[in-house]
Amino acid sequence: MALAPAGVLPGRTAVADEAAGDAGAYAFAEDARSVDGAVSTADAVERLEPGRTYRSTLPASGTVYYRLELDGVTSTYASATAVPPAGRTASVIDGVKVAVQDGEGRSCDVDTASFGTAGSPHPVAAWAMREISPRKSLCQESGTYYLSVERVDPDGEGSSPGPWEMELTTVSEPPPARAGATSAPKEWNSAPPQPFTGQPERRSGGSGFTRAAPVGQGVWRDDIRPGRTLFYKVPVDWGQQLHVTAELGGSSTGKGRYTAAALDLDLYNPVRGRVVDVGVGYDGVRKAGSLVPLPPVAYVNRHAAVRQVGAMRFAGSYYLVAHLSAAVADAFGDGPVPLTLRVRLSGAPQDGPGYAGESVPSDVFTVTEGDREAAAEGEDAGGDAAFRALAVGGIGTGTALLAGLGVWALAARRRTVP
Repeated sequence: MALAPAGVLPGRTAVADEAAGDAGAYAFAEDARSVDGAVSTADAVERLEPGRTYRSTLPASGTVYYRLELDGVTSTYASATAVPPAGRTASVIDGVKVAVQDGEGRSCDVDTASFGTAGSPHPVAAWAMREISPRKSLCQESGTYYLSVERVDPDGEGSSPGPWEMELTTVSEPPPARAGATSAPKEWNSAPPQPFTGQPERRSGGSGFTRAAPVGQGVWRDDIRPGRTLFYKVPVDWGQQLHVTAELGGSSTGKGRYTAAALDLDLYNPVRGRVVDVGVGYDGVRKAGSLVPLPPVAYVNRHAAVRQVGAMRFAGSYYLVAHLSAAVADAFGDGPVPLTLRVRLSGAPQDGPGYAGESVPSDVFTVTEGDREAAAEGEDAGGDAAFRALAVGGIGTGTALLAGLGVWALAARRRTVP
């Protein structure tokens, strides 16, 4: 009977294989259920349920539809993460467009996410919602709704002519127990603070939303290769304001050359809704860029006219997604570039809105002490770092086990020699 390497848990073989294989591949959720999109709403029989993660395919042209069954009480947020194949170049406008529409084809919400000026294919997510609000008249009734997803570049002339893989998620949010303010804050501390200082701590980024490495306030260091994307998550509680600066360190090669959009850093909210991004150019010496100052997390932010303010509407894990353009390799080679994230959280945690029910998933809009400890210590059962350690530990332990068996067998043979 073959012995599995010690330290590798049952069901984690694929994770170990992935760690040993293409380290730059997007890590889909392990429990993602495969689902096919329909070419029309009439054929959309596959239902997306809140709290579950799905894996699907996005064709190069045309729209795919998925069915949503919604009540008339809770708000629903749907996100599609498009995962194009790796490549050297991409159209600036190439990306993904999502929309939620009611049974009569009227749009509830729409959003678009593109690769931007980096011109390098990488995972991008767009979100759309069916929001229950006294300020809205459409999409307030219970019934059948649809999530539609399509390429922004329908001719497929941007990054690749073939289909893309996708990860789909839906989240439901109950209403507050008591009616509150219906206007967004008009002012907040918008002065950029000094970037957080201190000795950088090593923290390896994950390769997907579900494998995002937890980080908190502090200075975090990793290495990123051209064409790769790293995922981090920051627990941000109600009333807290997030500030982030990203830095690329110096390179010993390619001095005098310049990549205009070398690093793209995107901020996503707990439902994978893109909030804001910043681009950093690179010429081989240290370069930095900061996210624009955002308001503290508050329920009333949803009433803002500006979408990036409205995206800061709930507490939970906010995701930092860093992508280094494949074009960097043309000037500086394929080697890793030092990446430093300076994260600052200002403001004391406050009480939330007091929901009249449970969100789905139940913990998506909360920040626990465990979340804060994981962010400080880098321990997360779903993180890539834990699985890499497990894989390495499995290899090491397995090697030691085999060596030990060899020594035992040799000793046994010697004992039987007359």
